Amino acid sequence: MSFLAHTDIFSHLGSEEIHELDRITTVITCSPGRIFFRPGETGTLFFLLKSGHVQLYHLSLDGRKLITATLGSGECFGELPLLSGGTHSSFAEAIEEACIYTMSKQDLEPLLIHKPSVTLALTQILGQRIMQLEEQLINTAFKSTSARLALLLLQLAHTPEPASGMLVVDGLSHEELAEHLGVYRETVSTALRELRESGAIELGRKHITINRPDQLETMASFPGNSNKA
Repeated sequence: MSFLAHTDIFSHLGSEEIHELDRITTVITCSPGRIFFRPGETGTLFFLLKSGHVQLYHLSLDGRKLITATLGSGECFGELPLLSGGTHSSFAEAIEEACIYTMSKQDLEPLLIHKPSVTLALTQILGQRIMQLEEQLINTAFKSTSARLALLLLQLAHTPEPASGMLVVDGLSHEELAEHLGVYRETVSTALRELRESGAIELGRKHITINRPDQLETMASFPGNSNKA
């Protein structure tokens, strides 16, 4: 069965409709670093990830990067300008090799008009993203960098060996953690050292072991003083 039939946005369509989708979509394979759009560009394509990951992010005038979403298999992007008639407000970049289905605005619009299930699914996706962005905005405005870092580590953590119960964060440098928070690398490095000295975490090369998740949870829930440095 087509990959499209298993995605949230198209899962309610029948086999003939999925077959038509396969006909009108184009599948592309992209290398890491491929930028699909930039702020201010007109939206002409709808993107749906089959494999790999894509980041949505903003850049400040002084070059700081703020990652607003990291998308994986089955997730879409590029839809807002197609719906609003405006332009893109962020960058979208492949961070690893990715396989992506693309659909033109001219092909997407009839689906939204004639297939309410597609419109509803896309509306729900947009609603979830708005809620996530609102939470990110509130945290940035009212929480300290240390509190936001503690929350980020808990969100990114996984358990490589379930029996051990150990939580780890793999594959992210201090710079990449800073990009998730929209702060300077030095600010994150200082906060990580403080967490290590308190015994909450252990630091390795692109590897963080969380020894005391309860301590991070307490920090994440405490507003503190907003610090965007």
